[in-house]
Amino acid sequence: MFTTLISATQLAEQLAAQATKNHTVIVDCRHDLMDAQAGKNAYDAGHIPGAVFANLDTDLSGSKYDAAGVFAGRHPLPKTEDLLVALRRLGIRQDTQVIAYDAHGGMFAARLWWLLRSIGHAQVAVLDGGIAAWISAGQAVQTESVSNVAGNIEVQDSLTKQVNVQTVLQNLQVETDAKLQVIDARAADRFRGENETMDPIAGHIPGAKNRFFKDNLQTDGRFKSAQELRQEWQSLIADPTKAIMQCGSGVTACHNLLALEVAGLSGAALYPGSWSEWCADASRPIATGAV
Repeated sequence: MFTTLISATQLAEQLAAQATKNHTVIVDCRHDLMDAQAGKNAYDAGHIPGAVFANLDTDLSGSKYDAAGVFAGRHPLPKTEDLLVALRRLGIRQDTQVIAYDAHGGMFAARLWWLLRSIGHAQVAVLDGGIAAWISAGQAVQTESVSNVAGNIEVQDSLTKQVNVQTVLQNLQVETDAKLQVIDARAADRFRGENETMDPIAGHIPGAKNRFFKDNLQTDGRFKSAQELRQEWQSLIADPTKAIMQCGSGVTACHNLLALEVAGLSGAALYPGSWSEWCADASRPIATGAV
């Protein structure tokens, strides 16, 4: 069972054994935050054989506004019942080994990884290095769309933690020894408030530290070793169970959560609304500059 990362070679072996040993579903999670059709276009142009496509906006996210009409961020978590519909349509069963991949170092695939874990499905991993690693390993792609037999996945005990905006706000008033450490996964310039490209207001949550999600990767787009990740992350957080991961809209924060899991540092929480929700209310404090 793969629960964090899987290499292209391991995936090829997994698929070769599928007929007799396991049930595997591969999910193409490619996306472009500036072009909603880019992911599906890339899938149509060539994807890992047997892979189905999941759309970040419609399958892996929920409504941008809550029941009271309050903005909840650019990529809020989907309702559980809607997530189950999407996962079953992809063909995911209770016994399925799910492999998620993208072309962005796991930037979007990690979102599916976290969502599945949030409903208790441990058998999910991200293809290390994405489709580029698959092609570099000499593996083929196909252009035909795939439609799986509907799955039967159900909700089990969650393997994740999450916090809401009220928790993050209240944390600003907590005494130092009990305070939760917020980690922002956005690029350093956006964190400092110098170059905001996605949200209407620049800056970061006061007290947050910056860990750009791409710092989890090697130059070839694969994750750093568990040992290296552990050393780097322990310089930021003393106790992962007292940490909150956030980003712009709750997507790349999942990449940091995956890196922590690879490093053996489990227990951090996700703030799904992240900066896009936080900055939507002018009463919430904002910091700029480096920490």
